[in-house]
Amino acid sequence: DKKLELLLSSTAMEETELCFPRMFNSSCRRPKRPYFEVMLVYTALSFISVLTVILNLLVIVAISHFRQLHTPTNVLLLSLAVSDFLVGLLMFFQIILINGCWFLGDIICVLYQYLGFIVASTSVQNMVLISIDRYVAICDPLHYPTKVTLKRTQVSVSVCWTCSLVYSTVILKEDLQQPGRFNSCVGECTFEIGLTGFIVDLLLTFLLPVIVIIILYVTVFVVAVSQIRAMRSHVAAVSHQRSGKPKKSEIKAARTLGVVIVVFLLCLCPYFCVSVLSPESIFSSLSGAYLLILYYVNSCLNPLIYALFYPWFRKSIKIIVTLKIL
Repeated sequence: DKKLELLLSSTAMEETELCFPRMFNSSCRRPKRPYFEVMLVYTALSFISVLTVILNLLVIVAISHFRQLHTPTNVLLLSLAVSDFLVGLLMFFQIILINGCWFLGDIICVLYQYLGFIVASTSVQNMVLISIDRYVAICDPLHYPTKVTLKRTQVSVSVCWTCSLVYSTVILKEDLQQPGRFNSCVGECTFEIGLTGFIVDLLLTFLLPVIVIIILYVTVFVVAVSQIRAMRSHVAAVSHQRSGKPKKSEIKAARTLGVVIVVFLLCLCPYFCVSVLSPESIFSSLSGAYLLILYYVNSCLNPLIYALFYPWFRKSIKIIVTLKIL
């Protein structure tokens, strides 16, 4: 009797660890994690997700509604806000995966992965476009109004999203054709792009864009510092009048967007470095969950940076929140 009780109790314990207890042979097992840490991750992701959606929605409404804000730089910020808004929505699905089980089926799983690839790729491309915009504004201020027009910026943003859509479709082609083909058990949500796909994805969505961003913004920083010194120096005033110098507002915008890019790199680099060295730890451990939180929190910080540095954003928020926009 005692052996039977022990056997039944051990079987019950095993069943509680399964994602789908009634499917003992094919169900995935839940990873054993401390309850406190799991709830901490749940709470943090939920808070960041809601805040990210609300703040980026305010940015989208502000730039879309007020015609005074329809500038090339703000169009890039609008595109970035849209991608950050989608990141906030995707966080709700990531909250489900923290528990180690996926309950929404294979089709929703592959759509979640597909949208995640699109958003990640678009966010990086937006940062590259912002760096190019500031590079032209600071390093070639005389030709900035003719080179960077509103229409060209809109076309660039459209191309950016289209390329991300095509790229994600190609790299996740097998998953899209047969959702759930790489799942080893019921309750799993995973994908497989192979070694070649992993290297291509690493180069296109991380290494090359980051190198371009750093080179452009180091150049912008050096030129901006020299221009600020020239503005303060009466000796260099004549020579800089000939070559043209950027407005103070452009330098201020470069500083603000520089903060955005630095925060982006600080939040992105740890996640990508760990995913390269130990990709399985991103989804199988709580330390990986903390890296995901750091990755996601970047989308929440961008609107806070705008509120800190941009008076137009604070005024727009006041008008929207007080419903004067109606």
